[in-house]
Amino acid sequence: MQSFRTELENPVVEEELLELGQKIAKFKNGAIPEDRFKSLRLARGIYGQRQPGVQMVRIKIPYGALNRKKLARIAAVSDRYSTGNLHITTRQDIQIHFVKLEDTPELWEELAHDEITIREACGNTVRNVTGSHLAGVHVNAPFDISPYAKAVFEYLVRNPICQDMGRKFKISFSAAEDDDYYSYIHDIGLIPKVHEVHGKTAHGFKVLIGGGLGAQPNLADIAYEFLPADQLIPFAEGLIRVFDRYGERDRRNKARMKYLIKDVGAEELIRRAEEERQVLPFTSYPIEYSEKETDAVDGKYVFDLSDPGFREWFASNTTRQKQSGYYTVGLRIHNGDISTDKTRALIEVMASFGLDDIRTTIHQNFVIRYVKASQLAALYKALKSLALTQTGPQGLGNIVTCPGTDTCNLGIASSMGLATRLTELLEAEYPELVASKDLDIKISGCMNACGQHSLAAIGFQGMTIRVNKKVAPASQILLGGRNFGNGEGRFADKVIKVPSKKSDQALRILLDDYSAGKLGKEDFTTYYLRKEKDYFYQLLKPLADTTDFEDEWFQDWGREKDYVKAIGVGECAGVVIDLTLVLIDEADERLVRAQNEYDQGEYARGIYHTYTALIHLAKSMLIHTDEKLNTQHRIIELFDLHFGSLLDQKDYSYKELVLSMRQYEPNEEFASWYMAEAQDLKNEIIQYQKNSHYENA
Repeated sequence: MQSFRTELENPVVEEELLELGQKIAKFKNGAIPEDRFKSLRLARGIYGQRQPGVQMVRIKIPYGALNRKKLARIAAVSDRYSTGNLHITTRQDIQIHFVKLEDTPELWEELAHDEITIREACGNTVRNVTGSHLAGVHVNAPFDISPYAKAVFEYLVRNPICQDMGRKFKISFSAAEDDDYYSYIHDIGLIPKVHEVHGKTAHGFKVLIGGGLGAQPNLADIAYEFLPADQLIPFAEGLIRVFDRYGERDRRNKARMKYLIKDVGAEELIRRAEEERQVLPFTSYPIEYSEKETDAVDGKYVFDLSDPGFREWFASNTTRQKQSGYYTVGLRIHNGDISTDKTRALIEVMASFGLDDIRTTIHQNFVIRYVKASQLAALYKALKSLALTQTGPQGLGNIVTCPGTDTCNLGIASSMGLATRLTELLEAEYPELVASKDLDIKISGCMNACGQHSLAAIGFQGMTIRVNKKVAPASQILLGGRNFGNGEGRFADKVIKVPSKKSDQALRILLDDYSAGKLGKEDFTTYYLRKEKDYFYQLLKPLADTTDFEDEWFQDWGREKDYVKAIGVGECAGVVIDLTLVLIDEADERLVRAQNEYDQGEYARGIYHTYTALIHLAKSMLIHTDEKLNTQHRIIELFDLHFGSLLDQKDYSYKELVLSMRQYEPNEEFASWYMAEAQDLKNEIIQYQKNSHYENA
């Protein structure tokens, strides 16, 4: 299986760069329809912004792993093509904004020199594979999940099984049983486990499937309590193939895997995935495992805690690693934004201490790993000079937020502006709580939950209210979210909607009430469940009253103009235009890719490209009917009913042809036959279309 490599080694990347440049030119000249081009650029990490004429480029950082060289490359790219700012996301990506479309091929090429990609960072693909920033260093980690996360990423990037799905697909690895990376909200969530097999310790994972956030958050189902590590990739491929075939494609809000599970059940979905595994070119996919070797250091180092600033920072921002004498240091990055100047200064500090393991986190921060205990005091001073020692990188003061109306087309409210206001309030009025882990705050600018507000003890979701016939920004307040560990969690309840400019008052009321009423060390969610939802509704109800509404409250946080609700078209997934010629053209492109894979001996990949081509060909005909074409499965079922005569000269039906990939080994002989039959069908359809056009002329 061809893995991810730089363009210096991988001609595929060079071809993709040329293709992107050519497609941009054709799009600019009107030769490619906008919606079809959108699908192509999204699969290459290029996302339209709220502001016209510029793009957000999402840089994929698998399991958040970076080193000084990669981070320096990203900073240089931001300086050259963007605004000199890096935005860390809740999925460990780094985004840069206000990029010109025509600059994206060159931008991508520069990143690729250091094995950094934007491929499949957006669109109907497998998104960034997230993995705990404490992977391998967590004191309770049974093993390091990093090699497995890396292998899954490399296996799936550019894989034909996940290039044009009905919707995005997310995979996450937690470090240990505390499930720090929320397995229960992912399409595939993985928690490392070990079993004794024949007297030897075997690596594996507890596997959860079908979780998700958004307007209707859903807790994942358990697929396996223990899946051996060598079965991870076969299972993932089987499940993705099933999602590709049976997943919804018309109704975007119903196109995630959680809805497919609601339709057929988790047990049936797993059965279908197991069935798909039977035609893979392997029954086992061993992943090479190794752990980072470290120098032996003093594991009983005695710290000088006389400096109160260092003492507070040490307690809040450092985590003891399982490797004796080593620590992980957290850097709190406000709103996930850090300038390239500060990034380069950080890189210099790391270099001066010989540190080269830095990771992005789902909390929109950086962590520096493998810091020796003896280095911490000096590192604290160096970071303090960069204003990077704010306490609480995973505490209450680290408010997680999406970009909201700053750049996102779907943003309803200024989530980053609200986060700034709430941070100011916490630091000014509740400094003793900033580092507290008894509660957290997450903010999303809309219901899509990119800021993960449903997971928080206190969540804010951007909304609107109408006051005096004008629209004003508002916050839906959610309470009671919590991660219980081992794949179990609780989503926050929607409690009340208040004007956005009263959100800070709401937080003040909640914190004061919690401080006064909690029992001992009771965390906020436990307190919330004890007092129950209506108690908090009544507590906050006065804030929902708009009779005292002031004119300045029509302005959102961080804004100087009155609020205008201006929601664009979301681009969280690609769009395929239902036009006959476009679909035939896409089928032809798939067949070209199939031939390229075949020539490289990648028969399974070539077969899947051919399968997708056959689906596009069938859809190019069926769009002229009144049939509902919302899944590949329906397309397969309907083609013979309407156009089965096109295969009268064959001894099989369309359904038998397209699904033959599930009956034969993915070898050279079958791949060659399958591609040839698809070419024949393409020619028949083109001729049919020509004849139909002539008859209707």
